[in-house]
Amino acid sequence: MVWHSPGVSELLDSLARLWQFAIMDADEREIYQFLKSWGGEYLAAREICRRASGKKRFHEDPEWAKPVLLRMQERGILESNATGHFRIKPVRKSKDKDKRWVSPEIAKILKENGLEAENAGHEEGIGPDEYYDQL
Repeated sequence: MVWHSPGVSELLDSLARLWQFAIMDADEREIYQFLKSWGGEYLAAREICRRASGKKRFHEDPEWAKPVLLRMQERGILESNATGHFRIKPVRKSKDKDKRWVSPEIAKILKENGLEAENAGHEEGIGPDEYYDQL
């Protein structure tokens, strides 16, 4: 005998969806590790489909990664450019809006003159794996 209650099944369904998005699944982890090896470079979805997993997976379903890429973009793990290429979304290291980016050449000139540029280099970079697991 199976007992069904509309409220209970909706609650269990919503909890299952919540748990599903709490951590990356195997496909998301595989794409994340592949894109992480490319640093901050944008890659085409077709290239990710081809190279993030094995040849067999690509031949079985050449567009297997596209729904996963969109899901990861919605969660804020990935970002895309105007041409539809994807990369891991960089993490902003500095929260201060008063600081400005200084080019490496200017930072070198300042350092030669005895001044230290506080914010030399890029403000953004790929964060630790734990950061993206929380998204």
